[in-house]
Amino acid sequence: MSKAKQKQKSKQKSRAKVAAQLILKGKLEVTRSGMGYVIVENTEGDVLVRPGDFNTALNGDTVRVKVVKENLRTGKKEGKITEVIARKQTEFIGYVQLSTNYAFFIPDTDKPMPDLFIPLTDLNGAKNKDRVVARLVKWDKDDKKPVGTIISIMQPEDENDAAMKELLAQAGFPLFFPDDVLEEAARLPEVLDPAEIKKRRDCREILTFTIDPVDAKDFDDAISIRQLANGNYEIGVHIADVSHYVLPGTELDEEGYKRATSVYLPDRVNPMLPEKISNELCSLRPHEDKFTFSAIFQMDAKGAIKQYWLGKTVIHSNHRYAYEDVQSIIETKKGINKDEILLLNDIAQRMRKARFAKGAINFSSQEVRFKLDEKGKPIGIVVKESKESHQLIEEFMLLANRTVAENVAKLKINKKPLPFPYRVHDRPDVDKLTPFIAFATKHGYKFDVSTPQAIAASFNAMLKEAEGKPEQHVLEQLGIRTMAKAIYTTENIGHYGLAFEHYCHFTSPIRRYPDVMVHRVLQSILEEKPMVDKKMEEKCKHSSERERAAMECERAGNKYKQVEFLQKHIGEVFEGVVSGVASFGFFVETVEHKCEGLVSVIGLSDYDDFRHVESDYSLVGLRSGRTFRMGDKVFIRVAAANLEKRQLDYEWVMNANGDEAGTSRPKTKKPSKKKK
Repeated sequence: MSKAKQKQKSKQKSRAKVAAQLILKGKLEVTRSGMGYVIVENTEGDVLVRPGDFNTALNGDTVRVKVVKENLRTGKKEGKITEVIARKQTEFIGYVQLSTNYAFFIPDTDKPMPDLFIPLTDLNGAKNKDRVVARLVKWDKDDKKPVGTIISIMQPEDENDAAMKELLAQAGFPLFFPDDVLEEAARLPEVLDPAEIKKRRDCREILTFTIDPVDAKDFDDAISIRQLANGNYEIGVHIADVSHYVLPGTELDEEGYKRATSVYLPDRVNPMLPEKISNELCSLRPHEDKFTFSAIFQMDAKGAIKQYWLGKTVIHSNHRYAYEDVQSIIETKKGINKDEILLLNDIAQRMRKARFAKGAINFSSQEVRFKLDEKGKPIGIVVKESKESHQLIEEFMLLANRTVAENVAKLKINKKPLPFPYRVHDRPDVDKLTPFIAFATKHGYKFDVSTPQAIAASFNAMLKEAEGKPEQHVLEQLGIRTMAKAIYTTENIGHYGLAFEHYCHFTSPIRRYPDVMVHRVLQSILEEKPMVDKKMEEKCKHSSERERAAMECERAGNKYKQVEFLQKHIGEVFEGVVSGVASFGFFVETVEHKCEGLVSVIGLSDYDDFRHVESDYSLVGLRSGRTFRMGDKVFIRVAAANLEKRQLDYEWVMNANGDEAGTSRPKTKKPSKKKK
C-alpha cells in the first residue's frame, strides 16, 4: 500500500473515530418493526438505534444519542441513546392484566413499547381486562420494566371519550393535571388583593364587555370604550393577567410550559392550565372584578391612533356577548350598547381595510362545528363563517399584539435585541409558489413576483376576482399551501401574511404559553428591569412544536367526528368539490359537511385508465379525456367509513341520482365487456 493510501486510510479511521464519539440531541421515532431513528435538527441523516439501545426512551422522546458507528461513504450513522431529556408522552391508554401478586398495563399502540408494571396499591379500582389510562411514573436504567399507576378507568360504552383521550395522549398532551399542580392552583386567592389593585390603572367604571363563542368558558380578552372630553375615544384591549397568578419556577408554570397550549377537540377542551385558573380566576366573566394586562388606545372616530398606553389594570366586565349577539346588533342596529358596538365595528372595518391595503393577505378559511348528543356522537355539522362580529375582535387583538411587539422591538440590551417570543411568518416558498402561479395563470389570473409585496397584492387581487367562482375554493387551498408556517422565534423577521414588521401573541395567555412569556417580558420592561432569558429561543421552539401537535390533534378529532357522522350515511349521494389529486385517486370534500374522503383510481377503472398530471392538479382519462381537477364539482356516494383509521372512502357518481345523466362534462359510457 502506498504512503498516500495509508495516510488517507488513517485519516478516514481518525474521522470515523471522531464521528463515533459524537453525542447528538434529537427526537426518537420508533417504527412499527421496533427499530428507532433519532432525528437531529440541522444534521444530515438520522441516527439508527436498535431496540436494545433505547435506554428507556420511548417514541417521540427528546434524547441524547451517542454515535458509535458511521459509514463515511454513505453518511449513515448508528448510535446508542445515553439520556432521555424529555418524554413526549407519559400517559397511555390500554388494558390491565391482573394476577394474584402483580399487575401489568398493556398499552394500545402500534409503536412497540414495554408493558408497565403496576403495583397492586396503584390500581385505583381497576380490574382485570379493564380499559384504563395509565401514567408512567418511574423507569430507572437498571429496571427491565417501567413502573406505572392507573389514573382513570375508561367506560366500555363511551367509545368517543376513549378516542378523544387517545388522540391527546398520542400527541403528548397530558389528560390530567398532577395533584401538586391542582393543589397549587387551589391555594391561589379568589379575592383581589386591595394592595395590588392600588398599583394598577383602575378601569372598572368604564363600559367593558367580552365577545366570544356561545359555548366559551375561558374569556381571556375584553374590550372597553368611552368618549373623552377632547372628542376622541379611549378603547381598551384587556387581557387576562395570567402571569400574576402563574409565577416562574412554580409547578403551575412548569405544567403550563410543558403543555404550551390548550387543545380544542369537538367535545372538549384539554386546557393548558387548570380550570380554577382558566375558567374562574382569570376568565373575564361578567359582573366580576378581574386583574388584566391592557393595551389602551386613544383614537378618533376613524380609528387613527393618537396615543397608547401599556400596563396592568383592573376591570369589571359589564356584559358577556356571544358572536351571534354582536352580529345581530351590527345587522339590525338594535341591542344593548348598540352605539358603542357599531362604532367599534366601524373602526375595526377601517383597520381591516387599511391592513389589506398595506399587503396583508386575505385568505379565508372555513371551519366546522359539530352538533353532539349527550354521549358526544355527532348529529349535525355546521360550517362556521367569519362575520363582522368575529372581525371586530380579530382587528383589535391584532392591534394589541402588533403594538406590544413594536414597543419591545425598540429596546436594545448591550446593542442587541432583547430575547422575545415574536410570532413570525416567512415569505412564500418559491418551489411551492412556481407551480401554483402556473396553475392560477391557466385560470386567467396574473401574478407579479417582482417583490414580496407584489406577490401579496397579486394574491389579494386573485382572491377578490375569484370570489363566487368555481375555482375560488381550490385557489384558496393551494395558495395557503404555498405559504410558510407561522412560528415563535426570537429572530424578528416580521409577519408576511399580516404585513406587520413586528408581531407577537399577547392576547390569549389562558390558552397559549408564549403569551405568558410576552406578558413577563413586557412587564419587566415597564418596570425598567428588562429580563434577559437566554433560553427564550428554546422555549419558542418548544411552543411552536406543541402548537403543531395541537393543530394535528384537532384535525384528527374533527376527522374522527366526520367519519362517525357519515357512518350513518353509507350509500347516500352528496355533492362535493375535488380537494386534492394524487396518482392513486382524488380527494373530495362534501359541500354540505366539509367531510373529505378518497375516490380511488381502482374504483374508476370501470370507466377509464387515469393518469396523474401533477402540474395541472388533475387526473386525466387516457381514452376518454375525462378530467378530474382540483376545484371541480362532483357527486360522490359514501362507500365506507373506517372510524379506527379515520378514513372515508367515496365512489364517484355522475349526478345526485347516481346515474350518468345530466353531467356538466362529456358523458362517458362504461366500456362494454367483450364476449369471450
